[in-house]
Amino acid sequence: MVRYRFYTPEEGGRWQLPVQGVRFDFTYADKALNGPSVWMIWPELEDETGAVIRDKTEPVPASGTARMWIINAANRYLHQGKISLGTKGYFMEGTRRVAACEVIEIAGLLTNPQPPRPPAAPAPRPGTRRRKSRA
Repeated sequence: MVRYRFYTPEEGGRWQLPVQGVRFDFTYADKALNGPSVWMIWPELEDETGAVIRDKTEPVPASGTARMWIINAANRYLHQGKISLGTKGYFMEGTRRVAACEVIEIAGLLTNPQPPRPPAAPAPRPGTRRRKSRA
């Protein structure tokens, strides 16, 4: 879970607040964690009581909390080593930062079911060569 704040237009943010369901990507504030990448980690914005906002027609609050969802399950291992309490990042629209956020709670990142890691390629038996496939 993150605490977020959308930038104002004067700060380079959006002209109007989004509605629930907008799929902002996420980027880490620390370039050592991030590199040049943005990640499909999408927010599900909450109201002031902590309930998920269900109305997809009204603008969301300019600041508040959001549950975050790692969309590509294969990347969960990568983010487990990067996300911790206090990790800072941004909601992104393309290459533009539209909101700043900070991790305030971790729920499920380390315990949710994980996709199996790909098996290691079997080692060839001693004294054998792999055959080339024929096209």
